[in-house]
Amino acid sequence: MLRLLVFAAVTLVLACFSRGPLQLPRSHGFPRFFAWECMLALLLLNFVSLQQWFADPLSVHQIISWILLGASIVLVVPGGLQLLRQGKPSAERPHDPSLFEFEHTTQLVTTGVYRYIRHPLYGSLLVLTWGVFFKRPGALALVLALAASSLLVATAKAEEGENLRYFGGEYRAYLQATRMFIPHLF
Repeated sequence: MLRLLVFAAVTLVLACFSRGPLQLPRSHGFPRFFAWECMLALLLLNFVSLQQWFADPLSVHQIISWILLGASIVLVVPGGLQLLRQGKPSAERPHDPSLFEFEHTTQLVTTGVYRYIRHPLYGSLLVLTWGVFFKRPGALALVLALAASSLLVATAKAEEGENLRYFGGEYRAYLQATRMFIPHLF
């Protein structure tokens, strides 16, 4: 019962923050909201207690989980900082209710982690999703992780369309020079 209340409360908060994107089904924020919902459900499913979260620390699935959870931090911190510093978020960009304030970038970021992958922030969410999955692998957890992963890929593809419209040929060249989430692969 407590998990359902937490899910409902966090969903309400996410829906408030995502009200603009939720009104625009073709925006990248629309599938992102549902990816967050799947990730939230997965977290609540796999987080039974702190004691259980840290149980059997040397098991293969726990080691994989901790590596993935750590990797998610390695992607999000430099990616987020770099986007804020170099992306030059500005009110000059035409208003788009599907974008959060920090997403109103006016400069294409192509250095640092962005030199190798286009979506380090979504990549960090993907890695986080699978890190949470490996805490307590199971059938329902697998369905939620696969759904979140699919929605994050859809989010990235939608954002790429938006970036092509805003940045034009510069972004098209960037698409050809980088991978979505994994350098040299995907």
